[in-house]
Amino acid sequence: MIDARTFVRYNNHMNFRIDPDPITKITQMGDVTLYEPAGDQPHSEKASVAAGRFQSRSLADCISHVSTPTGKKPILKTMLTTACERNCFYCPFRAGRAKIKRSTISPDDLARAFDTLARSGQVDGLFLSSGIIKGSVTTQDKIIDTIEIVRKTYHYKGYIHLKIMPGAEYDQLFRAMQIADRVSVNLEAPNQMRLDALAPKKDFDAELLRMLHMAEQIRRDHPGQKLASTVTQFVVGAVGDTDVELLSLTSGLYRQLKLARAYYSSFNPVTETPLEGVAPTDPRREFRLYQSSFLLRDYNWEVEDLPFQPDSNLPLDVDPKRAYADAHLRHNPVEVNTADRDQLMRLPNVGPKSAEALLRARRHSRITDLAQLRKLGIRAPEAAAPYLLLDGKQPPVQMSLL
Repeated sequence: MIDARTFVRYNNHMNFRIDPDPITKITQMGDVTLYEPAGDQPHSEKASVAAGRFQSRSLADCISHVSTPTGKKPILKTMLTTACERNCFYCPFRAGRAKIKRSTISPDDLARAFDTLARSGQVDGLFLSSGIIKGSVTTQDKIIDTIEIVRKTYHYKGYIHLKIMPGAEYDQLFRAMQIADRVSVNLEAPNQMRLDALAPKKDFDAELLRMLHMAEQIRRDHPGQKLASTVTQFVVGAVGDTDVELLSLTSGLYRQLKLARAYYSSFNPVTETPLEGVAPTDPRREFRLYQSSFLLRDYNWEVEDLPFQPDSNLPLDVDPKRAYADAHLRHNPVEVNTADRDQLMRLPNVGPKSAEALLRARRHSRITDLAQLRKLGIRAPEAAAPYLLLDGKQPPVQMSLL
């Protein structure tokens, strides 16, 4: 039986086409945000799908279970339109690419569809992006209009993550930060030279980096308001970008512009794009970038502390923190009973929470064995044993029989 919602009805000499309902439109778009991370644990949240597959025509592919600042949620991830006037060399939705079906949904229809899905319990959050049509300002207005309807008409108070279009205006960014929980400005590359090879119609400073500067200025201009956090995303490995470039910029964004986090998306070639012949990026590189990014954001590391190789990239076969410990702490171990917080966090398996637990425990007694570390919440303290001292002594570690 043909669904009446998509049935093309002919009557006499006139054609009457009944457009798909909003949820069907979203389903027809499919997994259009496949490579757009939205949560706080992008590796565990990434769908396991064939490289290059888009628009799979399943509503389930439009819903991702992601970790947000308010807990894990099923998030509707979609776009207002898959049409785009930009020609980014890596993008499946680039202008002129024939092997993609273009779909567009109005702000009213998308808001109505989201309300239906939210009320039925299928989703509890929205990640909204869009291709660019009639300029970035017009497109950003449509994104904002959608969320205004979601918030005001349907009274949704939950989690919303919005994409900011390159070159959006100050007032648009301010409004987006008022009505969303998180906004994302995709830098895509670490500098203009790399961006030229990746997305030649974009201006790195004027259209992209400036948005992140404006977001921080908005926070300063409106200190009493609850405003969305800002994130960015990089496409990794398509155009010769190095880990030094990516992490140096990331460090500056964390410290100067209060960036909440950086996302790193391993490049995967898409057919009928200028970069279709470029090899995909090893996913281990993406993982090492995330590990290093958190060391910069949460552990007070400097870029110079990271174990870069001569080619300016991180080693793929070893955790960056372990590589640092092998190079710097094996012959100069950290005394757990006297080290400060930052020194403790140089140890493998010691993070901010366990470092605080160590500092509190030291006020009452000296730490003399690995069992005490385990009780304080340090996972597998044996991994840290070669790099620390307990009361001036290297702790004994049972040798593996394998």
